Amino acid sequence: MRPKGSVGGGGERKVVAVNRRARHDYHLERIFEAGISLKGTEVKSLRAGRANLREAYGEIKGGRIWLQGCHISPYQPGSRANHDPLRPRSLLLHREEIRYLLGKVAERGWTLIPLSLYFKGPRVKVELALARGKKLYDKREEERKKVAEKEAQAALRGHGS
Repeated sequence: MRPKGSVGGGGERKVVAVNRRARHDYHLERIFEAGISLKGTEVKSLRAGRANLREAYGEIKGGRIWLQGCHISPYQPGSRANHDPLRPRSLLLHREEIRYLLGKVAERGWTLIPLSLYFKGPRVKVELALARGKKLYDKREEERKKVAEKEAQAALRGHGS
């Protein structure tokens, strides 16, 4: 039995899909955890690990946040009851979070990017980031820092032996 006031879902996270390009292409301002409204065959397909967030983004329409471009493959045994793989899916956030995101996205340059799709207990969650696109020189600078850091680590290891 659950303690009073707790909401379902344990602490375990089973990651289904990760948007690896997001941290490379965007400066992440703030990260939110959102529920997602799915159909039964979509959940079954996600349990099989069949999702792709590469082209996905968040969009605000009618006071709700929608996940666009997220590809969840059709469930093979689903036959005619299957879903459209690219259909828009509603994201479930608190009203205050939606208002905050609405204000930020209205400003020029801000966008909503999904970072990962995962199971938290029995529920599917989306890690959604408020992000601003990086310029090419930002990406190059970041790459230079990584290379310099690796060289420094290698030099330290070389002196230690």
